[in-house]
Parts: sequence; C-alpha cells; structure tokens
Amino acid sequence: MSDQLVLQEIDEGVGRLTLNRPEVHNAFDDALIAQLTAALLSLEADRRVRFVVLAAAGKSFSAGADLAWMRRMADYSEAQNLEDARALAGLMSTLDRLAKPTVALVQGAAFGGGVGLVACCDIAIASETSSFAMTEVKLGLVPAVISPYVVAAIGPRAARRYMISAERFSARQALGLGLVHQVVPPDRLEETGKVLFGQLAQGGPRAQAEAKDLALSLAGRPIDRNLVAETAQRIARVRVGDEAREGLAAFLEKRKAEWQSE
Repeated sequence: MSDQLVLQEIDEGVGRLTLNRPEVHNAFDDALIAQLTAALLSLEADRRVRFVVLAAAGKSFSAGADLAWMRRMADYSEAQNLEDARALAGLMSTLDRLAKPTVALVQGAAFGGGVGLVACCDIAIASETSSFAMTEVKLGLVPAVISPYVVAAIGPRAARRYMISAERFSARQALGLGLVHQVVPPDRLEETGKVLFGQLAQGGPRAQAEAKDLALSLAGRPIDRNLVAETAQRIARVRVGDEAREGLAAFLEKRKAEWQSE
C-alpha cells in the first residue's frame, strides 16, 4: 500500500488531486484526511492553479470510512473521537470554502464521507455507473460531519430520507436530487471535465472566488434590506478592482482578457 494516499499534479492551471487507496475503494482514514486537507491548502495557495479537480483511482470514488480506522475509533475516548471528527470536519470545510473552483469527477461508489466530498465541490460530474449512499445508520452511526453540505446540496427533505434509510441511489437519482450536476458515460468522464475546465477558464479568477463566496453567504438568508445593501456593496467593490476593469476593457476592445490568454 502506497504512503502517498493523495496524488497531486498541476497541468495548465488545473490542480488535480487523486485519492489513491484503490485497494480499499479509497476509504477514509486519519492519514488520508490529513494528506487531502494539506493538498487542498497547497493548491489553494499555488498561483499556478486556477481550478481544483478531485478524482479517485480504481473502481470507486470513495467507500467512506475505512473499517480498520473505525475499529480503532471504537476504542477511543469521547475526547479522542472529538479530535478525530474535527479533522474530518476540517477537511470538509476546507473543500467547501476553497477560494478556487472545485470539480468532482465521480466514478463507482461514493458512500458516506465520499458523498460529503461530492457535496462540498462546486461542480460534480458523475459516471452513469456511479452510485451513492449514506450508510452510517446501518452501523449505529450518523453522517453528522457531512450533513451540512449534503443538506445544502439536496435539501432537508431528501437528506432525511437517505440519511435515515441508508439506501443506495443511482447517478441519475443523484442528478435529480442536485448532488451532481451532470451524468456521462464512464468513458467520457475525463473528457467532460476538460470541456468544463475550458469554460471555467473564461471567468476571472478573483470574480470566481467572489461569486463562490457570494453564493455561500446568501444560503438560507431572507431577502431583506441588509442583504440588498450587502449585495450592492459587493458589486461596487468588485467593479473598481483591476480584474473587473480589465474584463470590461477586453470586452469593449473585442479581445481576450488577460486571464483568458494564459
């Protein structure tokens, strides 16, 4: 088994992270959680990287928690379990809040924490043969750490069903629920991702970070005077920035913006 649980590569602005435990269907343990969190932060800080792709080696995206890891946790104290859970919570929060667009390419099974990773990404593309489940209740557990992101992705009603029933659902069902945005044949998963990267490359990097933060900050808030004022302040601030000035100038001059020429 390789010590490199997360493979990392950068190519033409795309930072790719590949879960690399195919022999256990890319199941989570404390080491993988630590490596993936560190890799995400590294790509976020790397100026060469415009977008982050999360993929997985082997037949499955992620089978959730590793059995050996769960056996160890069963002997932990509540304080030790809390520390362990905070590490997973930190991973999910890091992925959800990453200041660069994130794309999940999902093949095979995405169970438990794997569903959480998908829900945390900005865009998720799934193979037609992929399947999803939150099976924690079968073990007497709950999908607590991933729940905020899953509820945000599919809504509380659907989340209640699939968290309680632990039933498996297909890629097409995941599409209908809003967990994934696109379903493609297995042999077109990578190609579809590349097309999407080309589309993403048209947007300004700072504008994309602002747009992501905007969407996250608006979730669940009422449209009141405070929110109206905040959105007006946001666009006023962005308009006077260098990137917005360059984008408008490029549009008026009928040329590519600086970031589109990279």
